[in-house]
Amino acid sequence: MLRIFLTFFCFGLTLHLSAQSQFESFLTPTDTLQTSRRNTVLITEAAVSSAAIIGLSQLWYADYPHSNFHFIDDSSEWLQLDKAGHLFSSYHLGRLSKEALAWSGVSRKDQLLYGATFGFAFLTAVEVLDGYSAQWGASWSDVAANATGTALYVSQELCWKEQRIIPKYSFHTTAYAAQRPELLGSSLQEQGLKDYNGQTYWLSVNVRSFVKSNAIPAWLNLALGYGAEGMLSANALSVNSSLLPAARTRQFYFSFDVDLTKIKTKSSIFKTLFSVFNTIKIPAPTLEYKESGPIKWWPIYF
Repeated sequence: MLRIFLTFFCFGLTLHLSAQSQFESFLTPTDTLQTSRRNTVLITEAAVSSAAIIGLSQLWYADYPHSNFHFIDDSSEWLQLDKAGHLFSSYHLGRLSKEALAWSGVSRKDQLLYGATFGFAFLTAVEVLDGYSAQWGASWSDVAANATGTALYVSQELCWKEQRIIPKYSFHTTAYAAQRPELLGSSLQEQGLKDYNGQTYWLSVNVRSFVKSNAIPAWLNLALGYGAEGMLSANALSVNSSLLPAARTRQFYFSFDVDLTKIKTKSSIFKTLFSVFNTIKIPAPTLEYKESGPIKWWPIYF
């Protein structure tokens, strides 16, 4: 009986290791162009982005009246937290697309030309949909934020051939969403997208990339964050609520962070996971400065 168990156990382990080895091989980037991989990347991006645009058009914008294409000035809304979100999204959509093309062996020039600009192209298409909606409108400040996110990625690749400054995101729930759940979100997933009071956007700077010292861990980053609170609407709104502060306030943060892509590993699986999750700022001790009030120390902030 024991021999039978060991036989099946070893057989199962062999299959698992074989599957894991194949998955490792699949995720490992190639140095030369593999047409099948490149086509897979291009078809996947085209299909996903098209589905997203069509889905937004049919499921979201269809519920609101249409208008002629027009622009609006929303640069003062949400204390610019939404613009930080645009920069963040454009940067990482471009980064992930560029890395996908690198995985398929596309030349570095084409990675930057067709991959790193994907975020800007996709978000510009969404902006066009906004422009035909009477409820919203295309926003030049959104377009500028999208362009800034793409430029931040491309400029670092051209100057340093590495990403030393990475936009990151963190989120915590707030009491404001309960007051206006239709606007700020009723579920945790919705609040993570809609409740700007709980969102913090960071610029995470790799220390060793600028201070060339082996005494500094390669993964150690210092992060500068921006957030705001007191926002129950896009612009200032008077609401009778004990939870609403006297004024909408900006917050600035200083913290430690980790660049997951700097952690050494030979595993392509872990490298892929580290790349995906390098969009999120890790919880860490943080200093907070508000426009009004003393500096606050958080043992752990997220």
